[in-house]
Amino acid sequence: MSDDIAACAELVHRGDPDRFAATMAAQPAARDILFPLFAFNLEVARAPWVTQESMIAEMRLQWWRDALDEIGQGGQVRRHEVVTPLADVLDAPASVLLDDLVLARRWDIYRDPFEDDAAFDDFIDKTSGNLLWVAVRALGQGDENVVRDFAYGVGISNWLRAIPELESHQRVPLVDGRPEAVAELAAKALNRLRNARKGRAKVDKSAGQALLCGWQAETILKQAVKSPELVKEGALGASDFAQKLGLVGRTLTGRW
Repeated sequence: MSDDIAACAELVHRGDPDRFAATMAAQPAARDILFPLFAFNLEVARAPWVTQESMIAEMRLQWWRDALDEIGQGGQVRRHEVVTPLADVLDAPASVLLDDLVLARRWDIYRDPFEDDAAFDDFIDKTSGNLLWVAVRALGQGDENVVRDFAYGVGISNWLRAIPELESHQRVPLVDGRPEAVAELAAKALNRLRNARKGRAKVDKSAGQALLCGWQAETILKQAVKSPELVKEGALGASDFAQKLGLVGRTLTGRW
């Protein structure tokens, strides 16, 4: 593992332990691709929150957009512990997809609610969907619709777990926060996740390693469907033992 990859791995380990565990369960060659991608995602997601000045937050996101433009142009890329190894992973189309991810993260800077369900779904697709589709493309081949359905389920499960923190910062994370609406959202995400798994054969085994990061999504979504009040309580998720057992099982079977 190069120094840059190791630095990316450490960033993910500290800031996104679930994705770190899933990436460590992948093959070593896949880790060299996934750690830069997930470190990039983490740094972009954190950028709007490190300052209360919206202009500074915009500048931080623009820095990542400029770096992606350099990668997409195929010329000299700035030296950076995440950008440098990321340049070895991305092609021009992937750079565009991640640029859309960065733009979507502008929502985190401000306190405006999502306009409607379509705007919310677009946010989930451009963050979770674009990230996992880029990861799958980098590792092998897969059906984009299958991957995006799976990523929607993963994205919603992660979003529901983040709601208490988002609300503590005066954000409005849901179009409709009523318990019955939360249950409906989780049910929609669970349905898309299960539909994706029916199409598992359409994703190469090597590419499927990128989707191990969603190993907890079904459990979380089922909890939210049954007991949506757990969302506001910040009580979604299984025990540490159950989490580890679930990841081991999916790693051994390859059934993301």
